Order: sequence, then structure tokens, then C-alpha cells
Amino acid sequence: MKYICLCYYDQAKFDALTKDDFEALGRECQPHDAALHASDHLILTASLALPNASRTIRPDDGEPSVANGPYAETKEPFGALFIIEAADMDEAVRIASLHPSAHVGHFLGGGIEVRPFDMFEQT
Repeated sequence: MKYICLCYYDQAKFDALTKDDFEALGRECQPHDAALHASDHLILTASLALPNASRTIRPDDGEPSVANGPYAETKEPFGALFIIEAADMDEAVRIASLHPSAHVGHFLGGGIEVRPFDMFEQT
């Protein structure tokens, strides 16, 4: 079964990071990222731009309406996602726990939401 893992972070903590913090964060993330890739369960990984770089499309009288910004304003937006293959939720949680977001809360707060797909189609 495939699972999407959404990585959330605390926007205030992110905004307070210094250049040295970003460098330390990168060093701390590297071994966790390598472990996730070595697990052979990773299908896709992505890092997202900041929420203010997004646009939201909503239905409006039968036509799409586009607005600048994220769908929902939150204190903890998600900044990365990855898709894994696992036998069940317990294994998915174990695999997702390898991701750096499960280890760098002192830098970014946040966490990871692990959610199974009901349908997954790759074209």
C-alpha cells in the first residue's frame, strides 16, 4: 500500500532561522535523508516553496476562481511531502520516522502526517 507523508513546520521557527541554523539543519538532515532513501520504500520526495508562493483555485459560479496564497492560512504549513510503499500503517510510520522532519523539531517544530491512499494512479 502507498502512503503520502506530509511534513509540517512551525512558520515562526522557520522565519527565525539564521544562516548558521540552515547550515546546521542541512548537516543534521543528511543522515536521516540517506536512511530514508536506503530503505527502498521511497517512491517520491518533494520540497515545497513557501506558502506565499502558491495560488488557490476554487469553484465560483461554474468557473474556476484563482487567488494568491495557500488554501488555508495556518501556523504550521506543510513544506515537504514524500510517498512511500509499506505493508501497513505501522510499517509506514516506521519508514516515515526515518525522514529528517521526525528529528529536527528543535529547528522547525512541526511533524509528519502519514495518510494511506485510497487510490493512486501514475501516468
